[in-house]
Amino acid sequence: MRDKQRTQYTDSKTKNTASLTGVLATLVAGVALFMPLPVFAANSVDAPVSARVLQGFKVSGKETRFGKLDFVGGLVLSSREPLFGAMSSIRFRPDGRNFVAVLDTGHWLTGQIQRDTNGKLVSVTGVKITPMLDAAGREPHRKMEMDAEGLVLRDGQVIVSYEQRHRIDVYPDPGFATSRPVKRIPHLIPSGELRANGGMEALGLSPANSPLQGALVVVAEKSIDEDGNLLGAILEGPLKGAFTVSRHPSFDVTDSAFLPDGDLLLLERRFNLAEGVGVRIRRIPAATIKPGAVLDGPVIFEAGMESQIDNMEGMDVIAGPDDATHIILVSDDNHSFLQRNMMLEFRLNE
Repeated sequence: MRDKQRTQYTDSKTKNTASLTGVLATLVAGVALFMPLPVFAANSVDAPVSARVLQGFKVSGKETRFGKLDFVGGLVLSSREPLFGAMSSIRFRPDGRNFVAVLDTGHWLTGQIQRDTNGKLVSVTGVKITPMLDAAGREPHRKMEMDAEGLVLRDGQVIVSYEQRHRIDVYPDPGFATSRPVKRIPHLIPSGELRANGGMEALGLSPANSPLQGALVVVAEKSIDEDGNLLGAILEGPLKGAFTVSRHPSFDVTDSAFLPDGDLLLLERRFNLAEGVGVRIRRIPAATIKPGAVLDGPVIFEAGMESQIDNMEGMDVIAGPDDATHIILVSDDNHSFLQRNMMLEFRLNE
């Protein structure tokens, strides 16, 4: 039965003809929301991953500085396991090596990064993929039931934000991969204001010593207020409340991560025919993140089709081997053979 289900899933993957420009990818992603998910037992599947090391960030050229970021290295990842791909968010453990990711197909993905003697990414190993369970302890059959987008690791908890069925669920850590959620966190943004496929995409955890005092912060991908600003909220703590984020019409928010000083980084993706594929990162000053505010900040990094990018969806901030602040980005290939699963690493240059 499992082989048959994997074959069916592989067939659906090869039929996805999404182009890198994003037009067909967007259509396929919309249709996929209502397709049944492959049914597996709640057991981990090993997914051996092959990695191709990028020689540079530019398709042609040897530049290493891009805005406020220095390119450290990158990988193009592939696996013969059909469940591999569709990464929406990634979070690293304190060791900066082991990670947890969520797939928007409703799966957990765990593994470790490997570096060479110079500290550059060379591979991803020990990858396991496990179906996510809903509040009833079941594996839903439709993608829209478990459209995982945002992820946070905190104090024995793995916290996930979902689109379609808008919610923020908390899983136990360790044990998240085989457990149902143990509780739900109110997301403050009225569910009726959240778009079906543009809801709570970015979930971040503020530093304990920041003005937000370790509170969770959520930002929507495409859901906007009457002024066209993205909806967001501080979910806990002394500054609990709703805010908005100034939106650029070409870009959608896909993830967020806090810097050690409390500033918030927003990862944004462009995916359209007129302008092509693009990615940028905005830095929101810590002191401006408060209820009622319209948040904005400088763009510290931007890249387009002249660079080695794809549909960049996930971001985390870690301490690199050089003790500097590093930013790791991952892409969502939409299970399309015309897109790539990528992992890119940059050093923040202050």
